Amino acid sequence: MPLSEHEQRQLEQIEQALYREDRRLARLVRSSDPRVHYRRRVAEALVGLALGAAMIAAGIVLAVIGLAVAGFVVLLLCGIWALNSWRQMSTVALGAVPAAGQPAKRRSRRRSRRARSPQGSFGERIDERWRRRQEGEL
Repeated sequence: MPLSEHEQRQLEQIEQALYREDRRLARLVRSSDPRVHYRRRVAEALVGLALGAAMIAAGIVLAVIGLAVAGFVVLLLCGIWALNSWRQMSTVALGAVPAAGQPAKRRSRRRSRRARSPQGSFGERIDERWRRRQEGEL
């Protein structure tokens, strides 16, 4: 159940007061916060992106193809790492992280046989969708 805006403000004020009073607790809480971990990973990935770009530039200037290719690989891998870390950080911020040891639930893209449109021509499928929309099924 989500908190109201007033309750969220009160909770933030309580947390800030607690952090001001007990620095050790604040440091401990921040070190266990997953957002800090993912933010650090994004920063490291950005450094890797810069390093990869520098490797590409050096490979082009020095006419060493291997260095440029290695720089591209570093750039690509760090870009993927940064995007994955950013996504993880945003899901943690939204509170949508599954509990430890439990796999994330994925929605099945398949619909039940009953909900599938009949296999016909394109026009027949469009007509069927239009009919269902008019009946309020979609």
